[in-house]
Amino acid sequence: MLGRIHMGLRRRWRDLSRAEKVETQSRLVWDCSIWFLFLSWDVPFVLLGLRHEPLPFALGVATMAAGAAGAFQGIRVHRRAVDLYLGRGEMPRRGLALSAALCALSLVLIAALRVAHGMSEGALLLVVLYLVLPFAMAYCLVVPRGTFLLRFALLGIPVAALFAAVGVPLGLVVTLAVAVALCGPWALTVSRCGAWTLSVMWESDRARETEARLAVAEERLRFGRDLHDVLGRNLAVIALKAELAVQLAQRGRPEAGAQMVEVQRIAQESQREVREVVRGYREADLGVEIEGARGVLAAAGIGCRYSGPADGLAVEAQSALGWVVREATTNVLRHGDARSVAITLALGEHTATLVVENDGVPERPAGTPGSGLAGLRERLAALGGTLEAGPAGQGMFRLTAEVPR
Repeated sequence: MLGRIHMGLRRRWRDLSRAEKVETQSRLVWDCSIWFLFLSWDVPFVLLGLRHEPLPFALGVATMAAGAAGAFQGIRVHRRAVDLYLGRGEMPRRGLALSAALCALSLVLIAALRVAHGMSEGALLLVVLYLVLPFAMAYCLVVPRGTFLLRFALLGIPVAALFAAVGVPLGLVVTLAVAVALCGPWALTVSRCGAWTLSVMWESDRARETEARLAVAEERLRFGRDLHDVLGRNLAVIALKAELAVQLAQRGRPEAGAQMVEVQRIAQESQREVREVVRGYREADLGVEIEGARGVLAAAGIGCRYSGPADGLAVEAQSALGWVVREATTNVLRHGDARSVAITLALGEHTATLVVENDGVPERPAGTPGSGLAGLRERLAALGGTLEAGPAGQGMFRLTAEVPR
């Protein structure tokens, strides 16, 4: 049972993107930090001072209960505050108000507990610091930095007044006020800086998606230009010759038939050229495609290395393998979370084999395969070649194309 749960968690973790993994880890660290502070700063010092007298015991239990509730609510509102900071949610006003109320209640209880049975200065300082931190970590994400620091500096005043009213020595009161004020910069460092890192990660992820869409759009534009080059002139000639044939036919001239034969020839030639464009038979340079793949992958933060000979391939084989590199690069950008791509070309006696491998592939890829690989198989099959593609284990994906030299 535990083994299946562990495998399920590992599979879910592998299926997350890099940005999702960083966010999950960051949220886990924030949540665990709050509970760690509660268990190490609040509970031990309250338990050490508990006596079995009714009032101190009741105050101690109430203080720990309020501290636990503050930790739980602090984590909840912090999650919503992070979503707000990342532009996914709304201001958690009620959650912040409840977190602030629990913080105030806990401070009042710890002050009463100090009066009831006493507490060492160091213990009181650590408990007070813990009580304000869950609220601070969420609040620093929803207001400007300057506003947060000013308000938290002013928060030290009512905290100092509260403990001065219950007879805490002046030196400790000043220390508490300064410590509460310094919680502001600490919360900014731990919480807001981490949220800013997440925002940068997600922005980078969106940039990679945009890069992939631009790569696809560029390929479509190139295909459109190819079709325009092939059909533009021929369609203009067909239109002119058809108009000439109509005029000759209206005059009863026998040349009209010859003009229509020429129209038929040009139309058939255009059809053949369109097939060549669609199937990728037009001449392409494999080296140019590999350099283009390096450039677009580097722009997306993905390393790319190539190994293989610089020449030795026929024009048809270069063209076919160039399409393979182009389609593989597009798939790397659009799917998975690759960090490196390896392109290897090996020449045999009669065949050339191109292998493209990349990491960052989910164990269970989402969605259905597109038509790109099917189109590649058709192109290679026309030359007597083959194409194989699929997971290669350990988060790797391998695409292998083989064509006659």
